[in-house]
Amino acid sequence: FLKNPFIIQYKRIPSFFLSSSELLNLFSNISRGRSFQIRLKRISDIFLSLILLILLLPIMCFLGLLISLEDNGPILYFQDRVGKNGNKFRICKLRTMKVNAEVDGAQWSKKNDIRITRIGKFLRSSRIDELPQLYSVLIGEMSLIGPRPERPEIDSNLKKLIPFYELRYLVKPGLSGWAQVNYPYGSSYKDAH
Repeated sequence: FLKNPFIIQYKRIPSFFLSSSELLNLFSNISRGRSFQIRLKRISDIFLSLILLILLLPIMCFLGLLISLEDNGPILYFQDRVGKNGNKFRICKLRTMKVNAEVDGAQWSKKNDIRITRIGKFLRSSRIDELPQLYSVLIGEMSLIGPRPERPEIDSNLKKLIPFYELRYLVKPGLSGWAQVNYPYGSSYKDAH
């Protein structure tokens, strides 16, 4: 089934094409002899995140000043996310929404969301708001490349709705991944699927 035109065109395998036995077989083949690759990936993550943090710190400080000037709110925004093995951890982002934007609880961001600040629109479209997460990569909670971690409130619903969703917990979440390269910000169950 890997020669299916859909898979070749979109470089993904839709979950409805897979069975549990196929996935077990696939992951058992992938995991054999990968300890060297995992260590090499971790060394690369440390090296690259450290260099990027040093080089981009002046830009992040400047953007922090712009965020602060827009509405006098905090520069950084912290959220709990679900990572490897289903463990929760805290990420840091440059704040792109108005203060108290989620007073009614966690929710997907929508297109033209009125909660997003002017500077926030730029930060989100360029993905610069994610740069503080390089620290999470440096300390080993995340990797540069992997599935984006989701918020626990949303994650618990996605586990119920998307077949094999929990396979993402087998690897560290990433600052970027396949979805970020191929899609805009996820704003619905359909986007997550």
